[in-house]
Amino acid sequence: MPASLPAMEVAVSLEPRTARPPLALGALVLLALAGVALHASGLTAYGWFRDELYYLSCAKRLAWGYVDHPPLSVAALALLRAVAGDSLAAMRIAIALVTACAVVTTGALTRELGGGRWAQLAAAGALAIAPFTLGTGHYWSMNAFDLLFWVAGTWCALRAFRGGAREWLVLGAVLGLGLLDKWSIAWLGAGIAVALVLSPARRALRTPWPWLAALLAAAIVAPNLFWQAGHGWPTLEFMRHASEDKMKPLDLAGLIGGQILLLGPGAALVWIAGLAVALRRGGARPVAIVWLVTLALLAANGSARAGYLALAGPGLLAAGAVWWEGRGRLARVAIPALAVLLALPLVPFAMPVLPVERFVAWQKALGREPKSEERHRMGALPQHFADMFGWPELADSVARVSTTLTAAERARAIVLVNNYGEAGALERFGAGRVPAIACEHNHWFYWPPAWDGGIAIVVGRDSADIASEFESVVVAGRAGHPLAMPYEQDLPILVARGYRGDVPTAWARGKHFD
Repeated sequence: MPASLPAMEVAVSLEPRTARPPLALGALVLLALAGVALHASGLTAYGWFRDELYYLSCAKRLAWGYVDHPPLSVAALALLRAVAGDSLAAMRIAIALVTACAVVTTGALTRELGGGRWAQLAAAGALAIAPFTLGTGHYWSMNAFDLLFWVAGTWCALRAFRGGAREWLVLGAVLGLGLLDKWSIAWLGAGIAVALVLSPARRALRTPWPWLAALLAAAIVAPNLFWQAGHGWPTLEFMRHASEDKMKPLDLAGLIGGQILLLGPGAALVWIAGLAVALRRGGARPVAIVWLVTLALLAANGSARAGYLALAGPGLLAAGAVWWEGRGRLARVAIPALAVLLALPLVPFAMPVLPVERFVAWQKALGREPKSEERHRMGALPQHFADMFGWPELADSVARVSTTLTAAERARAIVLVNNYGEAGALERFGAGRVPAIACEHNHWFYWPPAWDGGIAIVVGRDSADIASEFESVVVAGRAGHPLAMPYEQDLPILVARGYRGDVPTAWARGKHFD
């Protein structure tokens, strides 16, 4: 043993390091960039997504936390804005590059499990073409970063189980940054912890390195936790309301069926084989345990999104690709071909590569109905597409109504809207044309405008509902788009004068986190 090798590193080693196959970095990068090019083909075809408008509003008001998400993805967007401004194309290209990094990292994860060039490209390619990846990588959100942190965290865990101090500390940093992006990566941390306890690598628990990794992760996410504590843990309130009132119930079969669709039906041959093989092979077993722990936690929740389980899928894709690599030349041709062929019909459901009319026809031809994981009535499009329509039109409609007010009235008026999408749309497309924006939904609740109760433009409320709250209420216009979600169609725009209640009390009562 070389004298320079630290004794502690030997103590935590699960097994002697064996030579790994070369990393097919060049080919992996080209594969990932092909995915970015696919995104570029329909980059802004359907317009701004609801959440993008919200994140843009958050990026203008940086904080260590927000009601419904930690700050990392918002901070990244603020940096992008400093370079590219409020460019939708720049946001979409940037987030596609984040998922491209997840694709390349999946290749590295496959190599860590012993996969050669074919296996690395097969696993990375299956993830790249998966509807889940294509949809996640099309619009700016914390979800694309979440996918990258899950893949990177899984890769780091495998290395830490075999390695020493540096590997554990890198794992801690990745998990900490992941928590600073989205709390759901705690499920990955739980899976890694269970895998560690159930493997011979648990001897590492007798050393300081896993504990230091946990402390490092906690230190990185600590500013967000302090923010949460200082605001009364609003994210817990948000999650409770979303689970009870917003999300549809999802059982075990729904979770697994959702993963089959989200990763692509053809890729099921890869990740199911990966699950079976990983359960039998010690070196790959952690990826199976992570997936099973995530499945158990989601099933216990009862109303989680199927996409959360898909986050644990890349590890199984890696293990399955390694197994299929040894099955001969026919398998090496048939498996990628099948994965691509069965994924292609689902691509238009993940990202807007077709004009709306052709997509609706394609949706009908496949016998699929527009769907949402939330409790909403649906229109012509799935919710993730419908939420890309109607925002400039909403701002134009409200701006027209605001021109009916005198200059003095506009200066003291507010525009009261129901949700963060509407608020973000007015801020982005109505800047300089509409009065101050008021919204009590999620983090907009913490940005109340000054208002004396004199005059308000109220969007989306029935005049009879608020007639008792104001001295006068007049229907002054309507807003909506036929392709938007039904609850965003044919919205009345009211001009209400003389609020009769106490403004601070009403604002506190109107808070809704979901």
